[in-house]
Amino acid sequence: MNPARLLLLTPFLLVGCLNPQDVHNSVKGDDKATISVGAAQRSIKVGMTNAAVAEALGSPNILSTDEEGREVWIYDRVTSSVRATAANGPLTLFVGGSAAAAERSQSTLTIIVKFDKAGKVRDLAYHTSKF
Repeated sequence: MNPARLLLLTPFLLVGCLNPQDVHNSVKGDDKATISVGAAQRSIKVGMTNAAVAEALGSPNILSTDEEGREVWIYDRVTSSVRATAANGPLTLFVGGSAAAAERSQSTLTIIVKFDKAGKVRDLAYHTSKF
């Protein structure tokens, strides 16, 4: 076989060797990057201290205050996922292997914890999306 043709086909041959697999990458701000809505609902209660919230969820991504000077903590997480799967198609006949397809998805989670003047939780809100 012509070396130039072999060089051209090498990437396709390597793709045919892929097994189905999941690859997950998280954008992490700290070691508690895997927080979830369920974890927040179970562990954060009105009246908790800010120290207890930090123990349960870790450090927030954003610290701010509202119009009355009360602290607001925002946990913002983004998770990207790529799933590679083997697929048969026209490329299979040409190369003699299998081709790979990739599915990409992204999830976001925002948790907002509002504190009163004494530094205790007064409200918890969250938003989650997947696309």
